[in-house]
Amino acid sequence: MHIRRRQSWELPESAATPESVYLSRRHLMGAGVGLLAAAGFGAAGALAPAEAATAPGDPANDPTRDLYPAKANPAFASAGRPVTPEDITANYNNFYEFGSDRTNYQCAVAASRMPRRPWTVKIDGLVEQPREVGIDDIIRAMPLEERIYRHRCVEAWSMVIPWTGFPVRELVAWAKPLSGAKYIRMETFVNPKVAPAQNRFIYPWPYVDGLTMAEATNDLAFFVTGAYGQPALNQFGAPLRLSVPWKYGFKSVKSIVRISFVAERPVGLWEQVQGREYGFWANVNPAVPHPRWSQATERDIGTGERLPTLIYNGYGEQVAGLYAGLTSEKLFM
Repeated sequence: MHIRRRQSWELPESAATPESVYLSRRHLMGAGVGLLAAAGFGAAGALAPAEAATAPGDPANDPTRDLYPAKANPAFASAGRPVTPEDITANYNNFYEFGSDRTNYQCAVAASRMPRRPWTVKIDGLVEQPREVGIDDIIRAMPLEERIYRHRCVEAWSMVIPWTGFPVRELVAWAKPLSGAKYIRMETFVNPKVAPAQNRFIYPWPYVDGLTMAEATNDLAFFVTGAYGQPALNQFGAPLRLSVPWKYGFKSVKSIVRISFVAERPVGLWEQVQGREYGFWANVNPAVPHPRWSQATERDIGTGERLPTLIYNGYGEQVAGLYAGLTSEKLFM
């Protein structure tokens, strides 16, 4: 008889938010969007209906929408907390290319105007054959699945999202890196015409960050293409973003256009800007404070509840072994 061992982050199925609830969220939201519509916004921070019909970032126009909703992976059917409503997560974003106020609807609106096609991803560096591939070809070549993950921001807030995508290791295998590749470096788009903050020189665009090959091929590392049972909204990092749920959120690069396999450790944007506060590893640890605030607790943006932060965001059983023998490294910020 096969006995399934419950993962460390899971609650019983009865405690998880039912799939039918969050997939039907757009219908349930109808009664609550009147005030937003009057102000020029629709559900989930999108444009009002007339403008949304032609918005280049509207998921309804995504060429891969027929692949959603994807089959749920039962190993990630619960994150131990309720799924955060989409109308909240879609309007609470750190996406500095579009603005620095994560609670401002204007960030979501600006992101929704970014064209999501054509979109190509360059695969280069230490690989057998460098190439530039259309995002639709990548998505259709990969085994899409849904995973419910916790997301912990370095700013001490958190959420739970049902992501759709595929394990990073699937793309690594497809890219065929050479033996000298020790890291995977990811780079986001640069388009100041649609990303207004890229017209300012406060940050060294493009946004860059990376993982070790061991981290990238861990089962938890996930490339995201969708959320809440549909292609992801632009503000989530469409059409391709990273999710590494045991790390602080700034490691999860959004709107990726280049994936490079390299021998040297990449230096991320935040590490360049404020290396004392944001390091390469950025693993979640409640015992290691940020230089300007405590990481002992976090605010769940869905419930407003203040919760104790868990080491590796609760995923330590799956990832702690990646860091054996690295006691000299600054692993937790």
